[in-house]
Amino acid sequence: MYISILKQIIKMRKIHLFSYLTLFLIQIALSFKKGSSAPEDALVTHIPGFHGSFPSKHHSGYVTIDETYGKKLFYYFVESERNPNKDPVVLWLNGGPGCSSFDGFVYEHGPFNFEAGKPRGSLPTLHLNPYSWTKVSSIIYLDSPAGVGLSYSRNESDYVTGDLKTAFDSHLFLLKWFELYPEFLSNPFYISGESYAGIYVPTLAYEVANGIDAGVKPILNLKGYMVGNGVTDDVFDGNALVPFAHGMGLISDELFEAVNAECNGNYYNPINENCESKLAKVDREVDDLNIYDILEPCYHGSSSIIQLENTKVPLSFRRLGESSERPLAVRKRMFGRAWPLRAPVKDGYVPSWPQLLNGENVPCTDDEVADAWLNNEAVRKAIHADSANVAGKWDLCTDRISFYHDAGSMIKYHKNLTSRGYRALIFSGDHDMCVPFTGTQAWTRSIGYKTVDEWRPWTIKDQVAGYTQGYENGLTFLTVKGSGHTVPEYKPREALQFYTRWLEGQRI
Repeated sequence: MYISILKQIIKMRKIHLFSYLTLFLIQIALSFKKGSSAPEDALVTHIPGFHGSFPSKHHSGYVTIDETYGKKLFYYFVESERNPNKDPVVLWLNGGPGCSSFDGFVYEHGPFNFEAGKPRGSLPTLHLNPYSWTKVSSIIYLDSPAGVGLSYSRNESDYVTGDLKTAFDSHLFLLKWFELYPEFLSNPFYISGESYAGIYVPTLAYEVANGIDAGVKPILNLKGYMVGNGVTDDVFDGNALVPFAHGMGLISDELFEAVNAECNGNYYNPINENCESKLAKVDREVDDLNIYDILEPCYHGSSSIIQLENTKVPLSFRRLGESSERPLAVRKRMFGRAWPLRAPVKDGYVPSWPQLLNGENVPCTDDEVADAWLNNEAVRKAIHADSANVAGKWDLCTDRISFYHDAGSMIKYHKNLTSRGYRALIFSGDHDMCVPFTGTQAWTRSIGYKTVDEWRPWTIKDQVAGYTQGYENGLTFLTVKGSGHTVPEYKPREALQFYTRWLEGQRI
């Protein structure tokens, strides 16, 4: 049997033979393990800051993907509150690169809403989140690659990595994780993420799909993937800002026409000094806005001073975030989950926010809740994470990795995966200026698939929640009205609605 599988692997195109030989050897080792249920020592029985009963089972801990060098990836797994035996299992990845997936757990669609402790920096209080994605699915929150969040390695050379190595390591993690939790192998499996995970998700889905085709065991039941406000392609991403800014009323018609005249629609790579000068003026016009949501104020330091100069946003929009449906306001920060300079991610080295800022304060930021919680030793003990003197301090976005963008454009990955039958939901908060919807809408259309569901609004209780367009081969583009970069954070009710409908194969 193994010889047959190895022949299939060798024949696969565009796959590194060494990587799949490694997977093959792991497959042999795993085949000798007897199947079992979730490991007892991974069960989370309580969490500091939360007083009550969990709506479903929680598990967490490490999966060692390299025994020799002690490379360990940390996960937090929340079983579905509805029907964990049948509901989908979804892997969630945040971006950066270098940002922890506890970003999604703490601030977006995890089982809890976190209320900042008093005094500042003390342990937060946790409340059940009525819009958690665990209402309808089980979710694995993974810190990847090693060096991010609570994941680490004893070999610091593992902290030099890139797109392809991260995808390979995450695939190894999944193979080992499903060996630990074999009862979930038959559940539909999806890969999801946002921002720079626009790179992580399709590259990992490609690894998994190729492993399935090669017969690498355990066979994962991959059905599709989701990307929110995701980095995709340097040309489409780089050309998105100017039409977005004009369409949102952030720059004048005169400036838009001047930029077009000088740049000929090529905004990401200025062709002459006049083009560059006009683009610099566009940057100055939008410079004082919150790049991650142009409707939200920009906070500065502990005093939360709102920067008002040159803003194009009406004051009536400035108290967004608090509502009867979300009793806790949207966090007062947007920390480097995507390339931070309103520019496309290009091939080569990708500096992180901490590296770019050289120790200075991050604009529009305040991450006290997650920082206080995940650096509390009682919390770490409760979730089976190694202490700070072993795994290091938890940072939302780390500077201890050196990351290289080496996978190129994601468009070829999306076309490959969807043509093979894997469903894809590409969604965008339509007020994000970091990865504007204009670029995402353009690249999904550029794939060339036939439109099977023409552009239309999608609604919740007869109210427009956004717009969507469906293509053949299961590719769907969707916007969320009024949302910023992290859709489940800004629009939790709408996010749970489209997430549920899409997972269940309903019309959104």
